Amino acid sequence: MSAGATNQLISVSPPELKFLFELDKQSYCDLKVTNSTENCVAFKVKTTSPKKYFVRPNTGIVQPWDSCFIQVGLQAQKESPPDMQCKEKFLLQRTIVNNDIGELPPDTDGGRTVEECKLRVVYTSSNSSPGHSEDVFRQSSDFTSNQALQRIKDERDAAVRQTQQLLQELEMMKRRSSRNDPGFSLRFAIVVGVIGLLVGFLLKLLSSPAVE
Repeated sequence: MSAGATNQLISVSPPELKFLFELDKQSYCDLKVTNSTENCVAFKVKTTSPKKYFVRPNTGIVQPWDSCFIQVGLQAQKESPPDMQCKEKFLLQRTIVNNDIGELPPDTDGGRTVEECKLRVVYTSSNSSPGHSEDVFRQSSDFTSNQALQRIKDERDAAVRQTQQLLQELEMMKRRSSRNDPGFSLRFAIVVGVIGLLVGFLLKLLSSPAVE
């Protein structure tokens, strides 16, 4: 199954992990995971060299029609690989889950379909191309933009969950209310006011300009 192309569950881009290799310096690469289905999809990232790389997050859930960014980092190295060739690879697993499951279930053989794709690692050097400085600046800018976009999406999701919880509490209050409860109207007005504030905040987040 090739990466970077839409498949049954989610798509991953870029199709390979490219790191700028410099001695005694860390390097980073971002993966964008996009869920183009109506299901919640859990993912897990594995590598053949877990002490050499770090992945944040290495597990998670992508909501329907949503996306997230995964940061992969190369630890600072003391020696350069021969001919700048890298044999390490990454494995991305994903499967459909319920929304309340926080990671890829361990019992992947129990009738659950798990998709896998392999991502190879490529090293580049500072003198590999004349446009290296521009590439480094663009990668740094892209990472900052991705982090800001992810933070906005997290705030939006939190506001949605809190609004749903207040709506459930409001429904419970309406069911439990009675004509002999003089304090119900006041509590009802307070809850409705809070919901209105949260909805306004949510609409503000949704209307915020997308980070390029």
